[in-house]
Amino acid sequence: MSNPSTEIFSDELPDNVAVETQEATDSATIDKIAEHYREILKLIGEDPEREGLIKTPVRAAKALYFATQGYRQDASVIMKQAIFEYSGSRIVVVKNIEFYSFCEHHILPFFGKVSVGYIPSGNMIGLSKLARVVNVFARRLQVQERLTAQICEAINATLRTNGVIVVCEAEHLCMKMRGVEKQDSSTSTLDYCGAFAEDPALREEFFKML
Repeated sequence: MSNPSTEIFSDELPDNVAVETQEATDSATIDKIAEHYREILKLIGEDPEREGLIKTPVRAAKALYFATQGYRQDASVIMKQAIFEYSGSRIVVVKNIEFYSFCEHHILPFFGKVSVGYIPSGNMIGLSKLARVVNVFARRLQVQERLTAQICEAINATLRTNGVIVVCEAEHLCMKMRGVEKQDSSTSTLDYCGAFAEDPALREEFFKML
C-alpha cells in the first residue's frame, strides 16, 4: 500500500501546493505537542491558564519542533546539492561548527562544536553543507557518541573521499543541572574511516590543523 504522506509531495503537484500541505501538517503536529505540554504543566503543579503560561505550550511546541527538525531532513540530499569536481587530494577541514542537541536519556540540551576533515577523491562539497549535515543529526534526540559516528558515516557514504574524520566536544546539561551536577565537565568523541583509520600521521595532521 502506498504511503499518502509520500504521495502528497509527488512531482505532479505544484510546489506551492506541497508547501501549503507541509505547513498544514506542521501546524497540526505543533498543536498536538502543545496539548501534551499543557498536561505536563498541570502534572508538575502549574496552572497553564495563568497569564505567564497561557501561550507557553504553543511556544514550547514550536521550539521543540524546530529543535528536532533533523528527523525531517536527509543529509545525503543536502550534500548532493553542492558536490563539485576536485582534482586535489589534500585534507579539507571545517572546524568549530557549533551545534545544539537534546540528550535522548533526559531530553535536556547538550551543545558544543564539531570539526570535520576529509580527503577528497575526485570531488569536494560546499563548505556550508558540512555544517548543515551536523545540524541534521544534532537536531534529533541524540547521544554524543552516535552523533559523531553518524556525521562521519553520512559524509563518507555520500561524498567520494579517501577518508573522513570527525571530532566533537560538548557540554551536557544532564550532567550540569541534575545528577552529579559537575559544572566544568565536558565530553570529547572521535570517529574516522578510510585513510584516517589506516594512517596515524593523517590523524595527527588533522589535529594539528585544529
